[in-house]
Amino acid sequence: MPLDPMREIFLTFLRLGCYAFGGPTAHMGYFHEEFVKRRKWLSEADFADTVALCQFLPGPSSSQAGFAIGLDRGGILGAFLAWIGFTLPSAVLMIAFALGLEYAGDLSQAGWVAGLKLVAVAVVANAAWSMAKSLCPDRLRATIAALETLGLLLTSDPLAQLVGILLGGAAGFLLYRGQDHTSAVRPTSQSGSQIAGSVYLALFFLLLAGLPIAAQLLPENETIETGDAFYRAGSLVFGGGHVVLPLLDSYTVQCGWIDESSFLAGYGAAQALPGPLFAFSSFLGTGIDHGPRGVSGGVYALVMIYLPAWLLVLGAIPFWDRLRKINAARAALLGANAAVVGLLFAALYDPIWQSSITSNLSFGFALTAFFLLKFWKIPPWLIAALGAGLGQILL
Repeated sequence: MPLDPMREIFLTFLRLGCYAFGGPTAHMGYFHEEFVKRRKWLSEADFADTVALCQFLPGPSSSQAGFAIGLDRGGILGAFLAWIGFTLPSAVLMIAFALGLEYAGDLSQAGWVAGLKLVAVAVVANAAWSMAKSLCPDRLRATIAALETLGLLLTSDPLAQLVGILLGGAAGFLLYRGQDHTSAVRPTSQSGSQIAGSVYLALFFLLLAGLPIAAQLLPENETIETGDAFYRAGSLVFGGGHVVLPLLDSYTVQCGWIDESSFLAGYGAAQALPGPLFAFSSFLGTGIDHGPRGVSGGVYALVMIYLPAWLLVLGAIPFWDRLRKINAARAALLGANAAVVGLLFAALYDPIWQSSITSNLSFGFALTAFFLLKFWKIPPWLIAALGAGLGQILL
């Protein structure tokens, strides 16, 4: 019996949230496997367009991509169900860890975590290879992807991803603008109106400017001050969840809301959990000595750090949907999408490969997972379960 569309969106993202290890780029690999290859909700080009847009926007790129996929599939309700499903497992674990911090061990050393990280190597490798075949079919786009990979491996600047995609877009515009590329563009079914998009974008900037003012006018209101800190942290991040850590440190540890050792313990646990790193905010909201505190504080911090991402996606999608149907913009996207492939290959090596492949056994483990995924078409969730079990035994 077919699932209700909203239930299907929620359960699909909930399952992904339970085993999608490896950070935002690895999450894109899992999304590609699930929504492009398995469920065929998106084409390769539509998926790459979504990834490119989310790389342009500040915020957690993989969570924004999931939100956008849910929006396309089921409107605003589908978008929020996708976010809740993908974020819920890690957020619950982070809140639980904050409540029982003194009793928790070092999750990062667990064998099952090591096994899941090796599965992430296989998933990202498979996604990168599949997208390369589709989005880099000629020498010029393959060259753009290769240069993007090389450039990202030579710099650690988080803005390099954004710059690389912009340069790829410029190259695509120069190389392909004389051809017609609009016929293959599928309209986004739930993009919304540009008026609504303008309202969402205006609200994003209004809160970014208004919350600090409100915090100054109402200095005794810890809830507003806490909300302002997490909203600003979520608004000013380019390059993935790890970039938000210095901001969160300055807004919490440096303000005396939580001690450095607890902050680092929570970060270590977040590294060992599936799903988005932004769920670390729920640990901080639960543990800080400021604002709502406890479980309600964890939920509040999580909502406030994600609020900018929601507003930006809802605001940008209507304009993006129209822009990508223009032939010149479509030509630019051919280059930008090739750069996205380069981004995946760069992330496959650093940090995913470097942090996971540490021995001949771990390489063989990841290679076997890739073989099962690529040639035997074993579902990623089953490979993840096998990887966790074998990792606990062997690693």
